[in-house]
Amino acid sequence: MPELPDITVYIEALQRRIVGQPIDDVRLSTPFLLRTVEPPLSALVSKQVASVERFGKRIIMGLDDELFIVLHLMIAGRLHWKKRGAKASARDLAVFDFPTGTLTLTEAGTKRRASLYLVRGVAGLAEFDRGGTEVLETTLEQFAARLRSENHTVKRSLTDPRLFSGIGNAYSDEILHRARMSPVKLTSRLTDEEIAALFDATRQILTEWTERLRAETGDEFPEKVTAFRPEMVVHGKYKQPCLVCGTPVQRIRYADNETNYCARCQTDGRLLADRGLSRLLKQDWPRSIDEVT
Repeated sequence: MPELPDITVYIEALQRRIVGQPIDDVRLSTPFLLRTVEPPLSALVSKQVASVERFGKRIIMGLDDELFIVLHLMIAGRLHWKKRGAKASARDLAVFDFPTGTLTLTEAGTKRRASLYLVRGVAGLAEFDRGGTEVLETTLEQFAARLRSENHTVKRSLTDPRLFSGIGNAYSDEILHRARMSPVKLTSRLTDEEIAALFDATRQILTEWTERLRAETGDEFPEKVTAFRPEMVVHGKYKQPCLVCGTPVQRIRYADNETNYCARCQTDGRLLADRGLSRLLKQDWPRSIDEVT
């Protein structure tokens, strides 16, 4: 799922291309993408784009007459910029034509999770504001208060949009590795020093990756948005060597998600129980990274 760094780069590319431009036409290839019925999609035609902003992991396009397009790419949704008049692809779920070019939305796989909402008035945006703190705009004290407001694993808290804005599975893995912290440590047990380290790691990782993606994209439109990048230290690197200490990266799997971590860097060599495999192996489940390396 595109997270804060990826969404930021998307937004900056869109701002350069469509702010001040009218929507000439909009087409959907599936009715399931659009989650609202009023105002109608036809209300977008001829409206000029006034702003493009981020709400958590959502992209908000502000138009004339207080109309707002809300896009949530979810896991597999991606945006693409094409020359005006380019032939539409069978993968295009939505097509927005502008005088300067065409914006398309695609979604890999068969599950249709990406969504498009059309709302009128600033009040209509309230339901999309999950209330999460913007870590790059907050203080250590505010960060600590949010973290301690509920008692969860630190991984869950970082990725909870009600607590923190724009952080998902990928960058939380990188943040926790930078902070040298176990993903399953409970927030109620974090010391002031650990919270300060986590605060610094969160800001560092989000800033570094935003700058990295900006440099990679340049003036082009970001076309290689992915949650799995070779420069990442642990995310998506199961069984590959940690880029810091060389220990094979471990994982915890649950539902559709996977947490990656380094046992040497983050858990003092202890292997965390994987919900499926550790139950299967029971007493044979290895307790230490030394038992598997």
